[in-house]
Amino acid sequence: MFGRSRGRPGASGGLGRLLPLLLLLGGAAGRIHRLVLTGEKRADIHLNTFGFYANGSLEVNVSRLHLGLVSAKQDKPWVGFSLSRTRIREALSYPGKESHNCTLEQNGAESRILFLIDVKQNKVQVRKLGEQKKLQIYAGLLPEVQNGGSDPKPADDSKDQAAANKGTEGQPEAPGKAPDADNAQKKTEGEAKQPDSSHRGEDLVLDLGNVNDSYNFSFHVVIGSEAEGLYNLNFHNCHNRAPANQMPYDITVMIREKNPDGYLSAAEIPLIKLYLVMSACFLAAATVWVYFLCQHKFSVFKIHWLMAALAYTKALSLLFHSINYYFINTEGHPIESLAVMYFVTHLLKGALLFITIALIGTGWAFIKYILSDKEKKLFVIVIPLQVLANVAYIIIESSEEGSSDYASWKQILFLVDLLCCGAILFPVVWSIRHLQEASSTDGKAATNLAKLKLFRHYYVMVVCYIYFSRVIAILLKFTVPFQWQWLYELLVEVSTLVFFILTGYKFRPASNNPYLQLPQEDEEEEEELQMNQVITEAGVHEGLSKLKKSRAAREAV
Repeated sequence: MFGRSRGRPGASGGLGRLLPLLLLLGGAAGRIHRLVLTGEKRADIHLNTFGFYANGSLEVNVSRLHLGLVSAKQDKPWVGFSLSRTRIREALSYPGKESHNCTLEQNGAESRILFLIDVKQNKVQVRKLGEQKKLQIYAGLLPEVQNGGSDPKPADDSKDQAAANKGTEGQPEAPGKAPDADNAQKKTEGEAKQPDSSHRGEDLVLDLGNVNDSYNFSFHVVIGSEAEGLYNLNFHNCHNRAPANQMPYDITVMIREKNPDGYLSAAEIPLIKLYLVMSACFLAAATVWVYFLCQHKFSVFKIHWLMAALAYTKALSLLFHSINYYFINTEGHPIESLAVMYFVTHLLKGALLFITIALIGTGWAFIKYILSDKEKKLFVIVIPLQVLANVAYIIIESSEEGSSDYASWKQILFLVDLLCCGAILFPVVWSIRHLQEASSTDGKAATNLAKLKLFRHYYVMVVCYIYFSRVIAILLKFTVPFQWQWLYELLVEVSTLVFFILTGYKFRPASNNPYLQLPQEDEEEEEELQMNQVITEAGVHEGLSKLKKSRAAREAV
């Protein structure tokens, strides 16, 4: 129904459709969007959010818009698009976010560009609200570049006024070049009258095509040096504001966003290097950990190798993530096989992370080898929740923001991730309570207190990791400027690396680790008891054997 590539459909949700979803990831997570909605009734749809640098471009092509009969007969242009500059991502597609105020009729001081569709006069009115600096709007799409060149763009920002003269036509220049006003006028194809960009009112009129009551039009926007920022693109059908009067409509729209250096948003450009560096860090940490395990073979447990597998999986996931972003930046979409590998490693990493944290919290393989019934029930709950969380993440990454399922799956991901983070704390709490009781009853207070201290440290570590990677990181994302929002990912990855290192240090397989001394002593005591039992049983059998032999000798005499 929807996808993120040139005409390739994506996948829609469900646990039973995970495999087909993975196979269609070549059309996912791109920056060339194609959204197809049929029978839609939402009044406001958030289409996309993108961070633009100077000379970035936005292209929108509405190839099919079919409205209901009631909407088509209305005199007011209550159907259209809005482009607004903001600090945060819009959430118009979420349930409960809609109001009875039509966005297309608002005339506030907020900077916003409205594209009002007038189906009676077959035109699209472009209305600029608030102060608009160095923002160019043109009819039609940017022409495709031949022979492997980069996408062209309109004239330089300093030529806005000259390029806006009445009756000019032309085609945009290539990025990075600053043509003069005459060239800009000659190279903007289909451009109409465009007065001063700060003027309120109808700055531009676009032609609206009509084929069998199916409307189509296109436009592109070029961002000037003073117009850099985070932009939200939304679709509005104010006829459906009242729930009782909602009429279904169909729309097919292609959106292509581009910065001068590629298809990535401003906050995503540094992620290519960030993920690559963090992948190397996790790989180095995993290698050091495996070397340490090989040096202490006699005190290594299965959980230690599980921790190594988690670190290597995390490194691979970040590597494929970096490669995906590289191809998205250069081509607008990822390579299919690499995208599948990223999502597979991401799924395994997520499952291993929560399973490992929960197993360490229970003390499995360190102080006991059998999980209690309530711990087994916890794993029965956490593992399916993690699978659901990863499925939700894959669906979100492979679908368009404007799709009807996008908001629901995003809420599911948030809720399930919150439940998993809370669930992994229970084993640690249970272990702490058990150690508190054992320290005063079994005569091994010193050892149990040392274990209790370590478990308390581990509890604090898990809480801090959840707090930094879930709460602080999100707050950082909403407070920093749009081009620095990649710091959110940096904080998440660094906190994860620190958590891995501290966990490995606390539960290292060394003879001087107080946490691992008790199980070794318990094993020795258990072995000693078993040996005593064997010796005793052997002595009893030997005595019985001698008694039988002496009795047989007496009978023979």
